[in-house]
Amino acid sequence: MAMILPGRTTHEHDGALVVFLIGMRVNRLWRPDLYLPVFAAMPKMLAELSRDPGSGLLGFRTLLGAGGPTVVQYWSSVEKLYAYASAPESEHRPAWTAFNRRARNAPETVGIWHETYVVDRAESLYVAVPAMGLAAATTPVPVRPRSDRAAQRLGAEATRAA
Repeated sequence: MAMILPGRTTHEHDGALVVFLIGMRVNRLWRPDLYLPVFAAMPKMLAELSRDPGSGLLGFRTLLGAGGPTVVQYWSSVEKLYAYASAPESEHRPAWTAFNRRARNAPETVGIWHETYVVDRAESLYVAVPAMGLAAATTPVPVRPRSDRAAQRLGAEATRAA
């Protein structure tokens, strides 16, 4: 079991931050032959990225919802994210090719989606949980007196005062 961080924590990170959401939606439950390979491809990609400290992937978290799984990924730059997506030797390329081939043969059986956010500022708060999300992808730190409120952690108070 992961160690629970005591008290209130937040994250600390300097530099660029990209949040990438990617998910799949099963539209035809009776076709596991088409959606299970899509589902099985993501762990291989995440393992490949996790083995390479220079890949740009800072961390990730998998969420399960009614429509299907979503992976929240934290990247050091959008350039590294795009480089991985287009690298011919990566796990992504054959998985994407296979998905497109299956999608042509059985359209609308399984859907894929993604969203990319280049983040200028980010705020987080964790209470009585292990390092997770952005704190696990960067550095968890205790909430300090000058970062006690969300607006302080985000730097919104400095923006309002200017």
